Parts: sequence; structure tokens; C-alpha cells
Amino acid sequence: MTISTDNGVLDRVPAPALFVLSGISMYVGAALAVGLFEVASPAGVAWLRCVGAALILLLWRRPGRAAWRGRPLLLAGTFGVVTAGMNVLFYEAIARLPLGTGVAIEFAGPVVVAALGSRGARDIAALAGVVAGVFLIADVQWEGSPAGVAYALGAAAAWAAYIVLGTRVALAGNGVDGLAVGCAVATVALSPLAVHTTAVWSEPGLLASAVGMGLLSTVVPYALDQVVLRRAGQARFALLLALLPVTAAVVGFVVLGQVPALVETLGILAVVAGVALGSGTIRGGRARGLRT
Repeated sequence: MTISTDNGVLDRVPAPALFVLSGISMYVGAALAVGLFEVASPAGVAWLRCVGAALILLLWRRPGRAAWRGRPLLLAGTFGVVTAGMNVLFYEAIARLPLGTGVAIEFAGPVVVAALGSRGARDIAALAGVVAGVFLIADVQWEGSPAGVAYALGAAAAWAAYIVLGTRVALAGNGVDGLAVGCAVATVALSPLAVHTTAVWSEPGLLASAVGMGLLSTVVPYALDQVVLRRAGQARFALLLALLPVTAAVVGFVVLGQVPALVETLGILAVVAGVALGSGTIRGGRARGLRT
């Protein structure tokens, strides 16, 4: 479901600027998550993000009865659980790795999906760039945090599944309503993770951070993506994907004081190059799905 912004302020903002704002919002939300790791486990924080997103989306969208039964519920619920699982793995990764590094490794998932979908020279080059970048990053991080690299690779695999399911949700015509239902189902399905969040519930400030995660990392990026997709078109949106690992690295540096090593920086740039090359195919799955 497309969000209308006709004659709105957002229509006067250049599409690349909107995309950067979307990335900043998503990764500032991730930075909020890192701040909560001191009082809750990364998996618990991911669950809190899902709770925050579900509350906001349900209040905003109020999906009708048809969205809560039959195939739409099964599809949206599966999508939501996979998405939440991806976030759990990603938060476990960035609890151990710099934000930009974790995002760069996670991007292996979409690029592999794109490469498997086509055997063209461009796709092979894109995959080679991402593999080289991940190798450079992993070579730096493996000794210090092999678990962080493993979690980031798990998040990459989950993102690949997310692309496939997200496409089906979008093609079913559920749009944001599907995301709302999916977040609600995932909140219930992963509720055992709430045991790791007990310290948060007694602190209003921490609860506000949890809701802020849902808003900044899920609701705002998706809404802005819809505006960019409508205005920029497929090819341009695909190229803008390459801004995300860079945005994450900048947010990690500014907000968290995380300075990547030279080899890590080269690895992130290699992933960016691979994303830029392969994003024409990636967009077909990702943009029709949702970004979380």
C-alpha cells in the first residue's frame, strides 16, 4: 500500500536525501538498541523493537478482519517471524561488531539472492565484490569476535529469506497492513525472549527507547522507502541501496564512536561496490517487500 505524499513537504526533498534520512533513521534506531544491550540481551532488545513497531503500526493502520485470518495471516505471520529472527541475529551481531561492519556483512544475503537469480557478468562481479568485502571484514573480526561474524552471516541468510517472503506479502496486496500483522504475530511468537527484558519494564526512559527503536528502525524507514520508490523508480532506488552500509558506518562513528580499521573500511567499500553492481536485481525482491 503506497503512502500518499502529494503536495507534501517530502515531495520537495530530493530522493537521495530521503533515502539517506531513511538509513539514518534505521541505524540511529540500531544505535538505540546498542545502548539497551547493557540492561537487556540483544535478542530481548530485538523483541522490544518488534513490540514497539507492532504497537505503532497497529494503532496507525488498524488492519481489517481479513488480514487476521486464512492465507493473509499465515503469510504475514511467517514474514513477521522471519523478519524478527533476522533482527535478533543482527542485534546479536552488532553487540559484538561495529555497526557498519555488521551491516556490511549482512548485505551478503541480498546480493547472493540477486546473483542466484541471474548469471550475468554484472551479478557475478557483484557477488565477488561482496565475498571479498566480507572476507576482509571477517579476517579482521574473526579473531576478536567469531560469534559476531557468525551472527552477521546468519542475519544475511535471514535477509535472503525475508526478501522472498516480503515479495509475496507485497504481491498479495497487504502492504503496511501485512507488516503490522507480521510484527504482532512475531511479538507473540517470540514472547519467551521477554524474560531477558525485565530491567526495561520498570524504567520509563528505557521503554521510550524501545518504542523509539520500533519507530526509527521500522516505521519511518518503510514510510520513506515508499516515497522514494514512487518518485525514483526501480533503477535509481537500486543504486541508492549502496548508501546503507556507508550510512551505518557513519552513524556508528558519530553516535557510538566506532572507528573501523583500514582493512574493515576496505571491506565495507567492497561490499558497497558489490551492492551497487547487484542492486538492480536486489530491488526486485527487497523494494517490493519491506525494509526492517
